[in-house]
Amino acid sequence: MRRACFASVVSLVAFGLIARGAGAQDRFIDTREAGKHFDHGVVLYGEADYPAALAEFKRAYALAPNSAVLFNIGEAQFQLQDYAGALASFTRYLVEAPPGAAHRADVESDIEVLRTRVGHLTIATVPPGAEVSVDEQPAGKTPLDDRVLVSVGHRKVTATFAGSPPVTRYVDVAADDDISVTLQASAALAPAPAMLAAPSQAPRASAPEETRSGVSLAAIGWITTGVLAAGAVSTGIVAWKDSVDLRNARDSFPVSAATLQQDSDRTRTFSIVADSLSAAAVVVGSITLASTIFSHRRPHTTETAWRLQLAPASVRFALTF
Repeated sequence: MRRACFASVVSLVAFGLIARGAGAQDRFIDTREAGKHFDHGVVLYGEADYPAALAEFKRAYALAPNSAVLFNIGEAQFQLQDYAGALASFTRYLVEAPPGAAHRADVESDIEVLRTRVGHLTIATVPPGAEVSVDEQPAGKTPLDDRVLVSVGHRKVTATFAGSPPVTRYVDVAADDDISVTLQASAALAPAPAMLAAPSQAPRASAPEETRSGVSLAAIGWITTGVLAAGAVSTGIVAWKDSVDLRNARDSFPVSAATLQQDSDRTRTFSIVADSLSAAAVVVGSITLASTIFSHRRPHTTETAWRLQLAPASVRFALTF
């Protein structure tokens, strides 16, 4: 409070000097407006409304830049615990203030404190060219020229890519940290590939073409059923052998718990796969049989398509006709 009010007097004197030195009417209006905003900021600062005071100080500095206003900006940021912003403002104050400025010693002391309350983020995006913000404050467009100075604490880093949703990451920053953060654009979801697929068939006009198409579709269905059944038998045999080995291991002594667990897991896995393949064979065979019967009872006047997807423990089959 003491610092902000004292800076108000210095600032108003500075505004007057700027106006007289410039000698232009528009410049005089700017400095007078800057003085009004600065006075509002001092009042709000005294009422502990630091966000509003900061907005007034920044507007005053934009209209008529001088080091006294910059000092008050840093003070408001310090009160708001925006340590990175306060450090940047006070560092700039030391550059712009004259050598005998009243607050130079105070600012130098504050800077030493603030250096223990900031860290750095090295931010990259894939691909580059994204707009980056930290705690909703713009930080630039990647690739960034330098590290981003941030206050200690829980920081929100957001990258906005063209044609892609924003990507956000949260990082915890401690004093003197230099953390690398890479944000990658969300890839478009591609459709899952099908292991077996039959292309859509155009409407059939003649009986011979319809018969050939039906036979081809049925043949593929029965072949798939046979493959699934063969796989079920093979994995079933392996599961049976593993179950025998597991039973023998349990009857033997000594035997380690790890060996028993390994044999048990292997038996369970092959049993699940065998059951899944058996179920898939039944489903595909049933659908193929129904499709074959249906194709003989009605002409193909609409498109027919089917798709089969296999996974270690699941089968998906879709038929449109």
